[in-house]
Amino acid sequence: MKAIEELVPTGTTAAACRSVGVSRATLYRRREPKPPATTARPRPRPPRALSDQERGQVLDVLHSEPFADKAPAEVYAALLDQGRYVCSIRTMYRILDDQLEVRERRDQLRHPAYHKPQLVATAPNQVWSWDITKLLGPAKWTYFHLYVILDIFSRYVVGWMLASRESEHLAERLMAVSNLKCNRGLKNEPRKLV
Repeated sequence: MKAIEELVPTGTTAAACRSVGVSRATLYRRREPKPPATTARPRPRPPRALSDQERGQVLDVLHSEPFADKAPAEVYAALLDQGRYVCSIRTMYRILDDQLEVRERRDQLRHPAYHKPQLVATAPNQVWSWDITKLLGPAKWTYFHLYVILDIFSRYVVGWMLASRESEHLAERLMAVSNLKCNRGLKNEPRKLV
């Protein structure tokens, strides 16, 4: 920036910025930096805004017996039929909203916060996970199904089975046999899954 400031007296600002490769907007921003942001000033009250007394009168009308269960548009129309103008429909909604008397009337679906389930094991054989993987067979269009049960704490294979088809009965049988071996303390040589 100092180089540009030294070049400006000898020529134009545009030529000086072009020679250094800086845009003119950058130069001007550096010369007059923006003042630091201060706290936002409150919006001034519009001159035609209703006074607190008038707002109270509108609330009294909206809370009165004939209008207590009517929408502001109905109240507005009924008052005009009587030859009275209190305020616009939108202003009625604003006043009711300030008093927390306006809400969504339709039933809104509230989705509960979903927490991703996490399996936690502090020792072996507390939590198992299982999967079925399809393996390519020796001939075209033939597959084998590898059933594997893993202990999530140690990452060791608790049980496995290779089958020619996928079946819930085979999965149940594998889990029953693996559970029986684990309960009796009989273990196959544990193999670490790679």
